[in-house]
Amino acid sequence: MFDRLPISSKTERILTKSLDEEITVEEANHLMNIKGNELYPLLATADYLRHEIVGDNVTFINNCNINFTNICTVRCGFCAFGKDADDPEAYILNDEQILEKAEGAVQKGAHEFCVMGGVLPDADIEYYEHLMHLLKDEYPDVMIHGFSPTMIRDACVLSGIDMAEGCERLKSAGLDTLPGTAAEILTDRSREIICPEKVSVAEWIDTVKTAHEVGIPGSATIMYGHVETLEERVEHIDIIRKLQEETHGFTEFIPMTFMHEYSPIFLEGQRNLGATGTEDLKLYAVSRLMLRDAIPNIQVSWVKMGFRFAQVALTAGTNDLGGTLGGDELSEASGAPDGVDASIDTLAKMVRNLGRNPIERNSKYTEFYPINSK
Repeated sequence: MFDRLPISSKTERILTKSLDEEITVEEANHLMNIKGNELYPLLATADYLRHEIVGDNVTFINNCNINFTNICTVRCGFCAFGKDADDPEAYILNDEQILEKAEGAVQKGAHEFCVMGGVLPDADIEYYEHLMHLLKDEYPDVMIHGFSPTMIRDACVLSGIDMAEGCERLKSAGLDTLPGTAAEILTDRSREIICPEKVSVAEWIDTVKTAHEVGIPGSATIMYGHVETLEERVEHIDIIRKLQEETHGFTEFIPMTFMHEYSPIFLEGQRNLGATGTEDLKLYAVSRLMLRDAIPNIQVSWVKMGFRFAQVALTAGTNDLGGTLGGDELSEASGAPDGVDASIDTLAKMVRNLGRNPIERNSKYTEFYPINSK
């Protein structure tokens, strides 16, 4: 496959191996550092594996982000969304406002509410249960993809219960899937710089593992392009891979490139922030070669990359475009290049233009819906 391509023997050996088995951490680190003409064989290999594992369908979900508050006690260096409680721009949505957003989404055919927000100082398990019941009582057929491991862990501490009980209660109240947020980069060195008040690597793993064990599957994410090294990106993916081997609870892997222009660490003088386009593509491709079919769905965040580059990233081993979102204030605050609201037609056009098949899905990738737009 590679005999006529201008690549090193080591790169050729790794790519050939990857056609049949997952690559090692050392091999992934090598691929993260390739340059020039070697990029194209890497992308082609990842795209070939994508086709072998999931075929030519590109999935996405009709969903709505319900960011119920921007007040947050955990002030991360990368976040332009969170506010102090006394900030004039701080808000907490009341029940009526939450249901109003939900109703607007349902009228547009939403299959999922993504319920997220800042970490409120007094948000216990009872508060999150209330939000679940509020939405599920009105819209029992719409899945809820909600809360972060940090939010759940803090709520359990506040309520004086262990993680297993907290996750069981949220599942009973209607939580269908758990976002992979709060992962950022799963190395304590980087976390000490960008999010020292958030859960540690061990706490994140424990929370997600507990959720999986009680029957709440969910996403795995990586946020890259800030203070982490290339090796830490690979280390993060390997942690996700090992956890998936143990729990089988991840439905998708979502690389999220860091949008730095409005972040506190950038405004405070941190430089050399933001991944390049080739770094984005290498991360997607290496993720596919490391994860293979252990996590078959690798998602492109069009809201982070813009529609055009997201389409390009679909040729680097990925097969999912996330959601229509219906408003994502977190990304909007960070400077989303093409806004935070996409139509089914827009996403379907991107997919069909590649010669692939657009398919609408639910949160768990267990139900799929026909798309009639052309």
